[in-house]
Amino acid sequence: MRSNNIVAMILAGGRGTRLFELTKKVAKPAVHFGGKYRIIDFPLSNCANSDITTVGVLTQYESILLNAYVAKDPNWGLDVKDGGVFVLTPREKDQENFEVYQGTADAITQNIDYLDSLDPEYVLILSGDHIYKMNYATMLAYHKIKNADATIAVLEVPLREASRFGIMNTNKQDRIIEFEEKPAKPKSNLASMGIYIFSYKTLRKYLVADAKDSNSHHDFGKDIIPQYLKDKKQIYAYRFKGYWKDVGTVDSLWEANMDLLDDNSELDLADPNWKIYTEDINALPQYIGPEAHVENCYITQGSIILGTAKNSVLGTNCSIGKGAKVIDSVIMPGAKIKDNATVIRCIVADGVTVEEGVKCGSKDSEHITLVAKRAVKE
Repeated sequence: MRSNNIVAMILAGGRGTRLFELTKKVAKPAVHFGGKYRIIDFPLSNCANSDITTVGVLTQYESILLNAYVAKDPNWGLDVKDGGVFVLTPREKDQENFEVYQGTADAITQNIDYLDSLDPEYVLILSGDHIYKMNYATMLAYHKIKNADATIAVLEVPLREASRFGIMNTNKQDRIIEFEEKPAKPKSNLASMGIYIFSYKTLRKYLVADAKDSNSHHDFGKDIIPQYLKDKKQIYAYRFKGYWKDVGTVDSLWEANMDLLDDNSELDLADPNWKIYTEDINALPQYIGPEAHVENCYITQGSIILGTAKNSVLGTNCSIGKGAKVIDSVIMPGAKIKDNATVIRCIVADGVTVEEGVKCGSKDSEHITLVAKRAVKE
């Protein structure tokens, strides 16, 4: 039996329905971000940078691409002895019916045998669909100092937005005394980030009991955490001060990409001290033509720019034709903006072509336009 002090479990099976066509054929954690990355790169890179070398990735919805992607553990420096990235999908077991993951807690429960084989002292539960950089080792040290049964990473949000989150109410020592799931009238602005550290032996008992409860949602926020509180277990809030973004909507995904263009952004992907690792794409160098105009853009390898690009994120192997304008937009890998086309405040999905002379989006639009299929003149 192998022994690991801490094992990370990344919940990466969600549908991401609010991203519409972007997640019709791929899981949300596999959606591209920042030109060359995928969303799942962030928790995986955080684990590598935090010296957490054993990571289980729990996948479910449209998982073929995601499973193949995360299985390449050398991408994140996680191909180590007695460690690595392990893809965990719902599976049929002896004398049990096949069941998909019923909730966040159930996903972990269905993989208790995997955790038991590793015999960890602590389990780190993560979401696979947030953009952020975080040192989990620091959070673990806090968990140990507090002698906690569970520690929840929290972020201060504007009080007017607090009703969108699970909200922690704490005492002066930051011990959580109350948890409210999306309260209509929140008592604090400490929002759960969906990042938990549990002492495994205690968590295991609660997961086994929860699995037997037919009235449970089998969810950490709705069931496990409230039961911990009911039993007066020691749960502490770990206050996170850095950049964190839930990119669950087209608008929020666009906003996170735009944050890369801000010189003062805390999301510095060029920081050599906290690298965000990804698949190394074999692509030609970027090319900017003699008549091109480029202003404040995030450009990845293989991009060809012959027209105008302003305040935009340009993905691997995308192209902007002569006379074309791309403004305040995200162009995902392989997308083509043909000659004299105009793209304003848009996300253009992977491999999509905007045909010659077509106009997409508007500077006056309240929401971001998603261009997810070939755009032609009507």
